[in-house]
Amino acid sequence: MRELRVGCHLSTASGYAAMALDAVSIGATTFAFFTRNPRGGNARQLDEKDLAAFLATLEKHGIGPLVAHAPYTYNLCSSKPETVEFARRAMREDLARMERLPGHLYNFHPGSHVKQGTDEGIRLICEGLNEVLEPGQATTVLLETMAGKGTEVGRSFEELARIIDGVRHDELLGVCLDTCHVADAGYDIVHDLDGVLDEFDRVIGLSRLRALHLNDSKNPLGSHKDRHEKTGAGTLGLETFCAVVTNERLAGLPMVLETPQDGLDGWAHEIALLRGMAAGEATA
Repeated sequence: MRELRVGCHLSTASGYAAMALDAVSIGATTFAFFTRNPRGGNARQLDEKDLAAFLATLEKHGIGPLVAHAPYTYNLCSSKPETVEFARRAMREDLARMERLPGHLYNFHPGSHVKQGTDEGIRLICEGLNEVLEPGQATTVLLETMAGKGTEVGRSFEELARIIDGVRHDELLGVCLDTCHVADAGYDIVHDLDGVLDEFDRVIGLSRLRALHLNDSKNPLGSHKDRHEKTGAGTLGLETFCAVVTNERLAGLPMVLETPQDGLDGWAHEIALLRGMAAGEATA
């Protein structure tokens, strides 16, 4: 059976140890979590016993690497200096905490330039990353591919490549490819997944691809909307996800579901569905 690192986005509300047990209960071998409230604010102080139990569960069940997610409120290229300063400070704090979870990944949305222009947005993102990244840190920071709504930066592989090129310690950077986002941005992964991966490799380099978000889309190709749908219930369809989880160039990468669910049972169903696809079972 094909090895598949798959999971979903889980909550830290009941603590880190409880989150790890939730992952075990649904058959996840990776998962994502917010480093603090997704709308921002201060991070809760780590409880040493909770953290130790969390790490022990991960090791016992072979779970990882994890894909921590920065809050949506971070905007390294905001037109408001105070927003930029908050994002830089909070990211610095997050990365210091991530050193307690060595070898994992920290994903963030590059930001929105708010009518300053893409060039200025990229400049500010690079400036922020150059300030917060520490040589030798154990955590790889991932730029997420974006759908291109509003003034989002990161709607194309070229924009992500420009950010990477502008960061001094680019060895600390990777990319998280979101299936809903890339399709909404105009990359046709439904009919030409390998062609999209070829383009990613040409522009950025596949060695930079470190994780995926597996999300179906409520909207058609190139819509620039960013509205997630359950696996197979949107415009991408089951066959696209089968192609993703069986693609040799994506083998071994952590794949995280962010699809709308009512609870853990929904995640468990989709994880089992994806595992079945990877094992060569029928998709319908």
